[in-house]
Amino acid sequence: MFGEYSVNDNQAGSAGGEPAPAPATTAGNLPPGPSGFVGRERELALLRDLLEERRLITLTGVGGVGKSRLALRAVAEAVGPRPDGVWWVELSPLRDPGLLTTTISHAVGLADHTSRSLDEELCAWMADKRLLLVLDTCEHLVTECRHLVGELLQSAPGLTVVVTSREPLGSPGEEVVEVRPLPCEGPDSDALALFRARALAATPQAAAVFADPARTAVAAEVCRRLDGIPLALELAGARMRLWTLEEMAERLGERFSLLSTCHSSDGRASRVPRHQTMRTTIGWSHELCEPLERLLWARLSVFSGDFDIAAARAVCAGGPLAASRVERVLAGLVAKSVVLRSEERGAGARYRMLDTIREYGHDWLVELGEVQIVSDRHAHWYAALSEAADHGWLGPGQVDWYRRMTAEHAQLRTALEHLLGTDPEAALGMAGALWFYWFSCGHVHEGRGFLERALRAAPHPGPAHNQALWALGLTALLQGDMDAARAVGERCTQDAALLSDPERELRAAYLHAVSVMMPGDPVRALALAGPRARAGHGGRTDGAGWLLCKLATGYALCDLRRFEEAAEEARSLRESCAQLGERWLRAYADYILAVAALGLGEHGEAARHVRAMLSGKRLLGDRFGIALGLDLLAAAVAALGDGELAARLLGTGHAWWRTVGRPQMGSPSLTALRDKGEREARAAIGDAAYETAFLGGAAAPTG
Repeated sequence: MFGEYSVNDNQAGSAGGEPAPAPATTAGNLPPGPSGFVGRERELALLRDLLEERRLITLTGVGGVGKSRLALRAVAEAVGPRPDGVWWVELSPLRDPGLLTTTISHAVGLADHTSRSLDEELCAWMADKRLLLVLDTCEHLVTECRHLVGELLQSAPGLTVVVTSREPLGSPGEEVVEVRPLPCEGPDSDALALFRARALAATPQAAAVFADPARTAVAAEVCRRLDGIPLALELAGARMRLWTLEEMAERLGERFSLLSTCHSSDGRASRVPRHQTMRTTIGWSHELCEPLERLLWARLSVFSGDFDIAAARAVCAGGPLAASRVERVLAGLVAKSVVLRSEERGAGARYRMLDTIREYGHDWLVELGEVQIVSDRHAHWYAALSEAADHGWLGPGQVDWYRRMTAEHAQLRTALEHLLGTDPEAALGMAGALWFYWFSCGHVHEGRGFLERALRAAPHPGPAHNQALWALGLTALLQGDMDAARAVGERCTQDAALLSDPERELRAAYLHAVSVMMPGDPVRALALAGPRARAGHGGRTDGAGWLLCKLATGYALCDLRRFEEAAEEARSLRESCAQLGERWLRAYADYILAVAALGLGEHGEAARHVRAMLSGKRLLGDRFGIALGLDLLAAAVAALGDGELAARLLGTGHAWWRTVGRPQMGSPSLTALRDKGEREARAAIGDAAYETAFLGGAAAPTG
């Protein structure tokens, strides 16, 4: 029972082609590593030692040299106990430095719901952790990373940080490791091995090339021309699908001979700098693409992070590139290794470009004069997606929407940033439509920031303004800023009345009710959201406002110890949610049923309901709900006499509350419920056994 609610869903992956040693960690989010990892034995041995001796290691090198791949391999093979995991934070899609701490917090599982400084909360959360944090692709955030990493290392003595960047952070104690290209001299070089692997992946006919010593020597010369830079070798290897090796060598030689001449001040050939070698190779690949492939490459550069085919079609079609042809043209870029394709659970096929390739494409988008129009299409596509997700949230596709919007997080940020600067009204609509994402999916800090900016940029009253204001109140509610939530709730109520919109009146009533109930006034909450108030507003009984008011009513009735009425309200809410196919609210209905059953002395029934609640909450990654449920399950099993399990559950609940930031949200009733479970558990097994079991539960992963 305990393990069922503490197992980590994120599995660490091997960083190379063969299995990595069993990790000495219990949590983490390492991405799957590329197949066929080649070479780097010396670097891996060095990093293995540094990971045991140093606390800040930065891998530097030119774009495309393989910094991220090497870091992934090294940390996947890292030895030594790190009970709190190895956590990977991809920073290349991040454009707003102000969201750096939010991005790291989300990656490590800290969904802080307080209004305090998130930097301080992250430092406090990491203070007693023993973990390895990887910040990948930091060159555009060097100053911000230097500051935050310094704070984290000072606060958390058990923390080790690995950074990949084109330049060092310049931090005290930083160990800089320059990642150089693969050795490319000789018939057994690592560069040739990688080129061979990518050529064989492109076409089995390439085997004949490497069976012939003379042709292998030509391949070795290609590797030398490309300076052993892994990305350049992969792009060239992919070309073996279309050309013979000799054709490639000839065209590549012409390209680099011209470049060398251009770089010579006295007419003699000079060696091309490595960064120029990489850019020249990308330019060569670009020239060899079909015209429509080059156009799509440029337009895809507006995407930050990964994207799906529907987005590519909507954003990139236009002019000579018809929407019906985008998928075929995209497949061509995948075949040429310009675009990478992957499959993600719940999100289907996803595509992305490496930073170096994306930057080249963006330069061409500038040359085409299309940056504004394609960026506009990108932003409005994701605004429309947010509206669709809002409409579909309270329905059978809720879990799928949660997974999809989680996958689109980087694109949502990029779209909102763009709209805030170009179309504030659209930004307001998008930020408000994402209420469920900010409120239900753990992005409270980020949501409040975007909502406040959007409301300032588009202050005119109307439905979109009222929706965004309500969403802002929800974020204040979860952060424990009850004064702000109450004030926003009152203003929402006034605005909704002017709009003559019952649904908005009900939503405002829910916000107002919870803002007075959490500090301890269930009577007022019941007056605001109870059956009589709902009937006065009218509106759809299957709308979010009506259902949320029923939820608030159930909580208030439990606080007033009117458990039979609370159970009746919760059963009605659960039935409505089941008819809709909805999971998030239904799980909270199970919570109220469990509280009511506990209050009526039906301890086994309470445990049954709270297990159902936890199952739903884990599907949606609702950390606040999971923490609530663990406290309640502990109280139920303590009442059943299992003090040891109750203590372990309370320990696990404590760990989850730490990821939320405010134990029991400061609510008197939630605190009383948790404390009652602790008293009964201590009485059952004694203080010493309780502390041992509690600490065991607190060590459970929350990632």
